[in-house]
Amino acid sequence: MAHELYDGYEAEIRQYRLAFSRGCAYAAIALILVGAALDYNLYPAMQLQFAAARTLVAVLVLAVLQLMRTPWGQDRAVTLTFVWLLLPQTMITWMISRTEGASSLYYAGLHLAIFASGIALPFSMRQNIAFGAVSYVMYVLACSVHQNTFELRGAFIVNSLFLLMSATVSAVCTFFNERARFTLFRLKAEVADTNRQLEQTNHDLAEIKGQMLQQEKMAAIGTLAAGLLHEVNNPVNFCMMAIDIAIEEPAAKASALVSECLFDAKQGMQRVQYIVSDLKTFAYRKSGSEDEGTPFLFEKALASAIRLIGHEIKGIPVQRELPSDTLVRGDEAAIIGVLINLLGNAVLAMRKAQRAVCAIDISAVWEAERLRVTVRDNGHGIAPANLTRVFEPFFTTREVGQGLGLGLSISYGVIKRHGGTLMAESAQGEWTKMIFDLARAA
Repeated sequence: MAHELYDGYEAEIRQYRLAFSRGCAYAAIALILVGAALDYNLYPAMQLQFAAARTLVAVLVLAVLQLMRTPWGQDRAVTLTFVWLLLPQTMITWMISRTEGASSLYYAGLHLAIFASGIALPFSMRQNIAFGAVSYVMYVLACSVHQNTFELRGAFIVNSLFLLMSATVSAVCTFFNERARFTLFRLKAEVADTNRQLEQTNHDLAEIKGQMLQQEKMAAIGTLAAGLLHEVNNPVNFCMMAIDIAIEEPAAKASALVSECLFDAKQGMQRVQYIVSDLKTFAYRKSGSEDEGTPFLFEKALASAIRLIGHEIKGIPVQRELPSDTLVRGDEAAIIGVLINLLGNAVLAMRKAQRAVCAIDISAVWEAERLRVTVRDNGHGIAPANLTRVFEPFFTTREVGQGLGLGLSISYGVIKRHGGTLMAESAQGEWTKMIFDLARAA
């Protein structure tokens, strides 16, 4: 974990170093050129050669800056920062050697780069110590040209002590700056990690809430279904028996109208029987994972879902293209719930698009040992920006009060619990496909 944190810090500080190095380089160019005023007032006789040196160094620093804009230079930002910092140091030590050596006022310019490396530039402590040492060695070499001032006393010793103190202060500042930057990065990383955990917790809570609502809904349907089984089944059976007897009566056979009415009544009673039979699935549904390994025919579950949502899809043709074998393993009631949700969404999408001809196509094919199911409608489709969000809990494009945005999220969880994936494909304004897969029964 610590290694990953350090790698992340190095990746972030890389851009920070690059930006600060560029900013300080531009400031250095300005200071180098403005220093011509010092040459004019201190050493007018050397003004031209010093001006040429300043121009050359400014151009070289600018060249290093341009190099740092390339990918190669960005990967070597620290090394190139050393290079452009040593350019003005080299110029200053040359000027010291050309003037009074240890007594030259130009030695003060060496302090600027040393302090910049420790305070403004994000060097490490070792890098800063190395830069201070190189600067001091260059100063010693420049002073050695003037034997009359190159003595272990007087100006040379005083200036040496000041340079060494500047290098020490700069190194200490670098150490604490580096620690402060790393601490800030670590705090940012911890806050980001906490935010990710909170987002995951919120997502989990939303999913749990959705599952609880679904369970309450299923429990309510189960209670209703259980009551219907007792209150409706017997009267329906009596009606079916009475209709069958009436159909066999000579008077009924003699009248085409009566026969047709009895036939319609029988069909209506059969539909009630189908609905009650479908609701049995919810009334006597087992809990936990007990149902999730139960074999059932997908075509039967689909037929149940279509009957249960028949009032919504009335007048809309539902085309089915299924293989001869649709025996899968899972929770039949939960899959019926998924199909009801997908069919209901398809109907709403087509009505919203105001299609002259609405159609729902349901197909299934075996891929390896899983049945891949596709539910396609010709509704208004899903916007590309929403395509990756449709399975988020509480995400909905419906008007307020028309849905909680939990249907697809719950359906996604059901299919995931069955070892599959619920996916969405769409062409906005044309069609939408919902695709999921179920395991073959052993």
